[in-house]
Amino acid sequence: MSMNTQAVSSTSIQAFFHKYWGWLLASLVGVAVVGWGYATNDNITVAVLASTIRQATPLVLGAMCGLIGERSGVINIGIEGQMLLSAFVAFLANVYTGNLFVAVLAGMLAGAVLGLLHAYMSVTLKIDQIIGGTVINILAIGLTGYFYTAGLTTEGKLQPLSLGPLAKIPLVGPVLFDNPPITYATIILVFVLQYVLFYTRWGLRTRAVGEHPRAADTVGINVFRVRYINVILGGAIAGLAGAFLTLEAVGSFERGMTNGRGFVALAVMIFGRWTPIGSWGAALLFGLASALQTQLQFGGQVNIPHQFIGMLPYLLTIVVLAGLGGRTRAPAADGVPYEKE
Repeated sequence: MSMNTQAVSSTSIQAFFHKYWGWLLASLVGVAVVGWGYATNDNITVAVLASTIRQATPLVLGAMCGLIGERSGVINIGIEGQMLLSAFVAFLANVYTGNLFVAVLAGMLAGAVLGLLHAYMSVTLKIDQIIGGTVINILAIGLTGYFYTAGLTTEGKLQPLSLGPLAKIPLVGPVLFDNPPITYATIILVFVLQYVLFYTRWGLRTRAVGEHPRAADTVGINVFRVRYINVILGGAIAGLAGAFLTLEAVGSFERGMTNGRGFVALAVMIFGRWTPIGSWGAALLFGLASALQTQLQFGGQVNIPHQFIGMLPYLLTIVVLAGLGGRTRAPAADGVPYEKE
């Protein structure tokens, strides 16, 4: 009996390392690089890591928007448009109300409305979901470009909240415990969504609808309702990402300011294997690439044209998708409209 238990345990460990060896290797290399950097120049290391957290925030929010939808069977490539229009609405709300909390809610509401539009096109009208997402992207670019007015100023932006003694811990404190509210909310949301998606009835129904909607319908799950709720909720999360850009990261709005983050978020979602924690890890990797390219551009450490340095995060996106895209499996019913018999 004990020999069988040891065999099963050994097999489980081998399967774990086979599945996550890439993450383990990346983690070890990351820890080694951070440790060496902190010993060499602690100020630059802290600045790069803090920037990594900030750069990763809109990416993981966009990834969670996508994975909630895809776990229920709806592909959403309109994340870029949802983030962009939400950023614009949040900015305008801040300009005309001067209330940052109201502005954040306005951004989330705008994202939810676009989520409702995408759900209507995908679930009710059953049009091609890629086309539906493209429509949202074009709509957001057109609306923000048409109604944008230069010279508008806000009453400020969300400021970092230091968590007392925790913020004074060397290296970890300034990076994790001295951030603005949306960054904190994002980290909490990652773990909440991970739990809800894999350990609650709602999560089980969501995954059932994304894998085998007919079987889910047979046991009484309303496939259409689950997909509507997920896509709208995902839109609200993408709206939070847009609010982050204008209310926390920049404090103003510019045309096309999402700068492809919605599409990078899709790569983050795939790299994270359609899980919130995995997506956060992938977002941190992309955030680190962005933080490093910023440091290299403005730090003057290397004599390389800035155009090549600026390509770093996007090259990483291509490499990750090319190397990992064929080894991950999306939910079985992803992108397939459901026809109720």
